[in-house]
Amino acid sequence: MSTESKIEWTEQTWNPATGCQKVSPGCKHCYAEVMAKRLRAMGANGYENGFELTLHPGRLGQPLRRKKPTLYFVNSMSDLFHEDIPNEFIEQVLEVIACTPQHTYQILTKRAQRLPEYFADRACPANVWLGVTVEDRSYGLPRIDHLREVSATVRFVSVEPLLEDLGPVDFNGIHWVIVGGESGSQARPMRAEWAESVRYYAKAVGAAYFFKQWGAWGADGVRRAKQSNGRKLNGAVYDEYPMHVS
Repeated sequence: MSTESKIEWTEQTWNPATGCQKVSPGCKHCYAEVMAKRLRAMGANGYENGFELTLHPGRLGQPLRRKKPTLYFVNSMSDLFHEDIPNEFIEQVLEVIACTPQHTYQILTKRAQRLPEYFADRACPANVWLGVTVEDRSYGLPRIDHLREVSATVRFVSVEPLLEDLGPVDFNGIHWVIVGGESGSQARPMRAEWAESVRYYAKAVGAAYFFKQWGAWGADGVRRAKQSNGRKLNGAVYDEYPMHVS
């Protein structure tokens, strides 16, 4: 079902598919995998397969029943552009999106190489914000180039978890950049200068910057509850959204 989200940059999650496989270092401690296994143990509907990729056609109509304009994160528990999700199913998801212009949908993928191919002969709905995850230089940065090839109302980059200094980043054509550290018992630390560097290159092209969280490790390098580490980067809160949001 679609549910209210604790993710700072969205309002609701909508999961017409669940389950995934690891493809890069950012996946190592996947929160969705941990949650899916927990939900399966609880007997939650839709998680009988745990974190195996599963399509849920019965969930496709959920946004149609919500009239209030809502910011939806699509497939927080999977990846809509997973190589085993057929084009036909993605098309059904995008049809629902196109039929609900009152909502805005955030679609985030690590399978960025599929984006230009999929949208080569299809339009991306106007109410879609299309994004890729960037966690490091080798796996993450090439995804931005694939994203740039797609015409979307908002193109965004989620730099979470930020695992190293990315160095110079070309954010041309990107409207929104999110940065966050890793949470969980096995979280890897993030350094303030890495996050500030990303902010510098985002602002250089006029992209909105959103600092989501420190996660399990604070700016001082001390491990504690992520709520205690907060969301300030060098004393400031960055809650910027792309200019297309009202």
